[in-house]
Amino acid sequence: MSEYRGCELPEDLFYDLDYVWVRPEDDGTLTIGVTDPAQTMSGRLQKARIKKVGTHLDAGRHVGTLESGKWAGGVPVPFAGEVVARNDALLEDPHMINIDPYGDAWIARVKPDDPQHALDHVKTGLEAIEALQAWIKRYDVQCMRCSD
Repeated sequence: MSEYRGCELPEDLFYDLDYVWVRPEDDGTLTIGVTDPAQTMSGRLQKARIKKVGTHLDAGRHVGTLESGKWAGGVPVPFAGEVVARNDALLEDPHMINIDPYGDAWIARVKPDDPQHALDHVKTGLEAIEALQAWIKRYDVQCMRCSD
């Protein structure tokens, strides 16, 4: 796991180079979440809305919406697909994202329409880590995790 300015950046994930991460699962689905720097910038999350299982999304559409006291925004999917699971625990406690953005606080799992090209618009490895470090520097982010 890379770390920059206190921000955790797992090398094994794919990133949209803004604030979304994507993790391929063994069953062919892709798990979506928000990055550590994104959760820091948003502040303590107070509300989450996530699309229902069975919802089809075009690339760039929001699989969910998050709100804090100072920010509200959507979580876009970088590929078209169908929501096959959502993290209902976030509906009750969206603050989980501020505590564990890469673990228990995943947002949704999506079955891509075109699995062979679903990751074409996201980056991974050194290229992603360097781009995320530039993003963190540009926005002058110093990551911190909230506690319960």
